[in-house]
Amino acid sequence: MTLACRRLAVAAFAGLALAAGAAAAGECGPDKLGTSRVAAVGTRGGLLVGLKTYPAAIPLADHEVILTFDDGPDERTTPLVLKALADQCVRATFFAIGRKIDEQPALARREVEEGHNVAHHTYTHPQPTLTFMTESAARADILKGMITVERVAYGQSFADGEPTDLGKLKLHAPFFRFPGFADTADLRTWFADNDVAIFGTDLWASDWIEMTPEQELKLILGRLEKAGRGMLLFHDNRPWTAEMIPAFLAELKRRGYRVVHVVAGPGTGPTVPAPAGWVSETGRVTGALKPHLDKSAQPAPGPFAVKPAPVE
Repeated sequence: MTLACRRLAVAAFAGLALAAGAAAAGECGPDKLGTSRVAAVGTRGGLLVGLKTYPAAIPLADHEVILTFDDGPDERTTPLVLKALADQCVRATFFAIGRKIDEQPALARREVEEGHNVAHHTYTHPQPTLTFMTESAARADILKGMITVERVAYGQSFADGEPTDLGKLKLHAPFFRFPGFADTADLRTWFADNDVAIFGTDLWASDWIEMTPEQELKLILGRLEKAGRGMLLFHDNRPWTAEMIPAFLAELKRRGYRVVHVVAGPGTGPTVPAPAGWVSETGRVTGALKPHLDKSAQPAPGPFAVKPAPVE
């Protein structure tokens, strides 16, 4: 089976699984938020989506959202997030760190078994970012993380040895998110040549900053109400997020939002362009940190100072 056919089959299976799950014992009845549809997104030739960084987004109708989580799995908080998603019959994409998957293999497998994507976020989540590494070191860290996801979460066998070339690695979820959204031209080209989509995000909860669950809920709902739709970014290793997610999903239901689950499909896209006047917000943030991220600079002593929770 070709890779394109396999991705089409995955998309079809995901749709059937959603329908079957919704019918099972009334567990996903009308009182649940549910997952309203599956969007198959083609990654041939690469893909750049997420309006915080790139001038394109996955097409969504008004009041549709895509849920994504970074930096897990975490033994304390990820189970709470998974329970909240299961309670509301919702599916999400987890951009997992390979090292943490090695530490928590059962959680990674559980994510797959419960219908979520386990996608890619490097092996070590290098600090400050990949842009501070040589190109060869960055590729090695990314590839190691991808192999770990495939081996542990999806049960892929490497009986003939682990591939040293991304082109020889068949990814179940060919989606990658750069730590800190800090990409490079060379890595973007490498992913495009190997049909891997780069995910930014449309909206973020700023939950890398410590705050109360109530503060985070107010913050993300305010941003979502203003935008009306979008891909959302949370971190499943943050306790305030894990505590907040049940209330957030309940609010999505109450306010008439619908969850879209993204899977890899054949071909390219589709995407929609950014609105007029768009600028990359992560570009501005990364630019402000350039002295810390420049490969020619010496690493700055960490960690960076954490600002108070934003107020909007």
